[in-house]
Amino acid sequence: MSELTPKHMKDSQVAMIELVLPNDTNILQNLLGGRLMHWMDIAAAMAASRHCNNVAVTAVVDDLSFHEPIKLGNIVSLCANVNRAFNTSMEVGIKVEVEDFRTGEKKHSNSAYFTFVCVDLETGKKMPVPAIIPDSPLENKWFNDALVRRTQRLNQKHGIIHN
Repeated sequence: MSELTPKHMKDSQVAMIELVLPNDTNILQNLLGGRLMHWMDIAAAMAASRHCNNVAVTAVVDDLSFHEPIKLGNIVSLCANVNRAFNTSMEVGIKVEVEDFRTGEKKHSNSAYFTFVCVDLETGKKMPVPAIIPDSPLENKWFNDALVRRTQRLNQKHGIIHN
């Protein structure tokens, strides 16, 4: 497959599961925010690399929100996929669920949008990435919303603010 052949969103999906152990927690026995961000970055990087079949590096993290605390012993599920590809960058959406293994109760804990850039290993320069093909109404929403977020991010970067 050519590296610029458009790909389906589902082809980039990554599911990752972690168990919160004592070394992952703070004094309140809650998962450290930095540890969760690390796990999210890994899941997002795998999704981006799957999409571009190359190394992808983190460029931006948007809207990382902490909705629910994650406790010692909880099971953490991270789901990531590329929402949209631009010229050399990709937006990866990540959803985190936390499960209490004793009760089976699952809650949405965190979400974020990461922007990754495809990088040539030899030159370190940015490389073009394949386009994304959304296949469902939900994927179309993610695809369209990614463009809105990118436009807002670029406007903010260039000092163009709309209220």
